[in-house]
Amino acid sequence: MYGVTITELINKMDFKNLTPELDTDKIVVSHPDVNRPALQLTGFYDHFDNERVQMLGNVEMAYLSGLSRERRLAMYDKLISSKIPCVVFCRNQIPEDEVALCMYYGVPCLSCAKPTSDTMAEVIRWLKAKLAPCISIHGVLVDVFGEGILIMGESGIGKSEAALELIKRGHRLVSDDVVEIRKVSDVTLVGSAPDITRYFIELRGIGIVNVKTLFGVECVKDTQSINMVIKLEEWDKDKDYDRLGMEDQYTEFLGNKVVCHSIPIRPGRNLAVIVETAAVNFRQKKMGYNAAKELYDRVQANLVKKSE
Repeated sequence: MYGVTITELINKMDFKNLTPELDTDKIVVSHPDVNRPALQLTGFYDHFDNERVQMLGNVEMAYLSGLSRERRLAMYDKLISSKIPCVVFCRNQIPEDEVALCMYYGVPCLSCAKPTSDTMAEVIRWLKAKLAPCISIHGVLVDVFGEGILIMGESGIGKSEAALELIKRGHRLVSDDVVEIRKVSDVTLVGSAPDITRYFIELRGIGIVNVKTLFGVECVKDTQSINMVIKLEEWDKDKDYDRLGMEDQYTEFLGNKVVCHSIPIRPGRNLAVIVETAAVNFRQKKMGYNAAKELYDRVQANLVKKSE
C-alpha cells in the first residue's frame, strides 16, 4: 500500500500546522480511514487502530473540557503517545497544553475551520484514492462522451493514432502509453497518467507531442473512471468475431470486472468512429436500451408470424 506524507495531507486539506517544528515529510499515513477517538479519551483502547489519522471535534472537546486538567492531559498523553500519525482539531479548536505533548512525542498537531464530519469525509475520500491498490498497464485512456475508454493492444497497432483522432473530434486524453489504474472501490477503477508522461503522446514517425500545448487544456484530463476496455488486434479471417453483441464480455483489473470489446484492425476501418459508437452504445445499455436485444426480439416475432 502506498503512503501519503503529512505534508501532502496538510497541503491538500489546507490544514493549519500547530507544530511547524516537526518534519512532516518523514511522517507517513498508510491507512485510508480516519478515527474520532471518543472511546479512547475515556481510556478504552481495545481494537484501537493507531495507524489512522485521529480527528477531534466539538463532542470530544466538550467531553474533555469537563475533566480536570490532570485527567485531560493524562487522556491526551495516552492517545498521543500511541504512535498515531497526526491529530486534527476541527472547528478551529486550538488546544494549548496538548500542543506541547504533540511536540514531545513528535506527533503533528493540525487544525481546520470545517465541521468534523465534512472534514472526515473529505480526508477519507482523498486518502482512499491516494492509497488505493495500483497497477500500471500498457494502453491509452481517453474520455469519450464522459465514458472512460481504455484502448489496449500490441505496440504499433494504432492506439495512439486512434486517441489523437478522438482528441481532434473533441474528446479528452487521460494517458498515453502507460496507464496507472487504482481500485478506489469494489466497482470503480480510476485511471491516470504517470507524472513524467502526463499530456504526452508518442506518434511513430513524428515523435512526442504535447496534447495540452498543441490542442489546449480542454483536450486533456488528469483522472477518469474506466468504464470500458477496447482491445485492438490484427484481423484474423479464421477467427469468429462477435457480430451481435448479445452478451457482454469482460476483463478484470485488481478484481474489478470491466466490459471489454475486441476490435479487429483492418485497413480502412475508422477506429475513432468505432470507439465513439462503442461509448454511445455502452451508455444506451446503461440506460436500459440494447439494440442487439431489440433486433433479436424482432427476428423472433417475425418467425412466429411466419409460422402462423
